[in-house]
Amino acid sequence: MVIFFIMLNDIKAKITWLIKTTIVFTPWIISIYIFYWLDYQVWTNDTPHRGKLSVILMTIGMALSFLLWTRLNKKNN
Repeated sequence: MVIFFIMLNDIKAKITWLIKTTIVFTPWIISIYIFYWLDYQVWTNDTPHRGKLSVILMTIGMALSFLLWTRLNKKNN
């Protein structure tokens, strides 16, 4: 019976890790999708500052993911 509860705790820990990882990567995935949508639907080769806007968009997504990761890990400690 004890082994069963240990196994449940292990499954709970893995599911919790999966949910936290999904939450953390969501802003970055959204920024990648927005970049894809802008690149193929809105922007043309003549769009001014296209490269700079791409870098800013990806940086915002990565920064938000980092902040979420930091906040979730701060609560654990």
